[in-house]
Amino acid sequence: MLEHGVVAGSAFCPQDVAALQYRAPRLAVDCLTQALLGPHHAALILDVACGTGLVAAELQAQGFRQLHGVDGSPGMLDQAQARGLYQCLSLCTLGQEPLPSAEGTFDAVLMVGALSDGQVPCSAIPELLRVTKPGGLVCLTTRTNPSNLRYKEALEATLDGLEQAGAWKRLEARTVDRWELATSELEVGPGTSDSDGFISGIIYLYRKQAAAQAEGGRPGPQPPAGL
Repeated sequence: MLEHGVVAGSAFCPQDVAALQYRAPRLAVDCLTQALLGPHHAALILDVACGTGLVAAELQAQGFRQLHGVDGSPGMLDQAQARGLYQCLSLCTLGQEPLPSAEGTFDAVLMVGALSDGQVPCSAIPELLRVTKPGGLVCLTTRTNPSNLRYKEALEATLDGLEQAGAWKRLEARTVDRWELATSELEVGPGTSDSDGFISGIIYLYRKQAAAQAEGGRPGPQPPAGL
């Protein structure tokens, strides 16, 4: 599977992305862009599990310029650095250590392609929320094919629990049929199109609530302009 190297992984070049027709980075950035109405160049964005910069390339194409990335693979960070897409890159194994950022730092946080078995655990999701500004956006993706359904169920339980606690509000859960090409028989079945060989995926978009709302108190201030 085409995944980013948070725990372990291989670097993927643009030719690999084209061969698998991996659409998650572009689709996730499109989803985020539709919800973030302010000037793109002014938004501070964190790309978690950034890999070699697939998401950053899509963000740059949409006019985002203030990009920070974290990944658990030094090799991938080296490749991301060489592409010159990020203002700041940090080594971090999410799930084993906190993100190297203060609370409420970023206007938006994305994690694309790293939420699956053997990669980032669901227990790390609150850490993404911690570094997001009140009123900021969190965009996540995972696959919905048979081999990932158990993880997806656990992930959605975590996402729903945070929403019930008032920590954030879901803006969208967008299912995508043609997510990427299946690469093994384990991925074939419900959630896979027998006719074209694609598996499906899903994009989640949340807005972080203000502190008073998360604590069950009076409504807090409105989100920052453009968010």
